[in-house]
Amino acid sequence: MSADLESISEATSGAIGALVSTTILYPLDTCKAKYQAEVQAHGLRKYSNLSDVLVEAISKGKILSLYQGLGTKNLQSFIAQFVYFYGYSYFKRLYLEKSGSKSIGTTANLLIAAAAGACTAITTQPLDTASSRMQTSAFGKSKSLWKTLTEGSWSEAFDGLGISLLLTSNPAIQFLINLNNDC
Repeated sequence: MSADLESISEATSGAIGALVSTTILYPLDTCKAKYQAEVQAHGLRKYSNLSDVLVEAISKGKILSLYQGLGTKNLQSFIAQFVYFYGYSYFKRLYLEKSGSKSIGTTANLLIAAAAGACTAITTQPLDTASSRMQTSAFGKSKSLWKTLTEGSWSEAFDGLGISLLLTSNPAIQFLINLNNDC
């Protein structure tokens, strides 16, 4: 039972950390999302750099619009971090029990982390998609989470899941490159 409480404790700590960092950095994330998602019209761009998004929000008196979708993003971040840390702890404990090992090797650690990342991506993709749509909507024109999720099909809510699953391999790739550089 104590191992399960340890998993919940780690998961909760990770989730709270995600809430704090997401909330603090959200306006910058919104500026980045709007800048990246901008569609070129007649070869002209509305924003020439990231700060143009911030300047527009301030000049239109829509500075709080930089927080549109924050509730959804916080929900997504909290759930994602909780699922990841709990999943990682659970899979690690399961591996140690099944293998009889006292410690976990590098390969197993990377596979466990990827499995936890995959569970996280599958669980939170609709919230991530909704958050991105809310961030990139016009200033002050963001819809509620429910309206954002129900305006399309469920398959659209999972747009980008394949890429999200592929990105769970990022830490493994970085580790392997660092390992090869150390040789």
